[in-house]
Amino acid sequence: MPALRGVSLDVAAGSLTAVMGPSGCGKSTLLTVAGGLRAADSGTVVVAGVDLASLSDSASHRHRRRHIGFVFQDYNIVPTLNTIENVMLPLELDGRKRSHARTEAERALAAVGIDDLAARHPDALSGGQRQRVALARAICGERGLILADEPTGALDSAAAGQVLDTLVGLVRDGAACLVVTHDEAVAARADRVVRMRDGLVIDDGREGSSS
Repeated sequence: MPALRGVSLDVAAGSLTAVMGPSGCGKSTLLTVAGGLRAADSGTVVVAGVDLASLSDSASHRHRRRHIGFVFQDYNIVPTLNTIENVMLPLELDGRKRSHARTEAERALAAVGIDDLAARHPDALSGGQRQRVALARAICGERGLILADEPTGALDSAAAGQVLDTLVGLVRDGAACLVVTHDEAVAARADRVVRMRDGLVIDDGREGSSS
């Protein structure tokens, strides 16, 4: 069975969309396809007005770095880099000056409440702290689309609330956020809740859309 079947979904700027459903229903696959990390077998994925399938590999990497921030369940932070270096990395890869990248990284770390951990390496961080490093990296710079896979899953309620406040703040500034979650607190703060089952969107969060 395909991981996704006939999914059609738009995520508007200035909105927080939560995707919910049982484990294995295709939620994480939806994020990787939406972010261009995995090609769709058919259909079109458009981010910031660009059809991702039309881009070369190098152009696709550049487009993701500039427009899309990812928060992965397994964090995907570099073990040999400290916290602020991990957050700076996408901007540096995009050719930004190191001083600019550091300033943006400091701002992002403060937004998620771990600016005091800037010099620590991942092996000296808890799971929840690593999660917030991943979120800081995703929001560092001016990305218009944030894709987050269970961003509050490893956090206590206070830290989860701060992460949610950060995401809501990004939305208020015009970003589009698509968040996969099992957390009802996230769903309660979302502008829209999309529900999936067996690779299908069974409710796209719009009135009268349930099937």
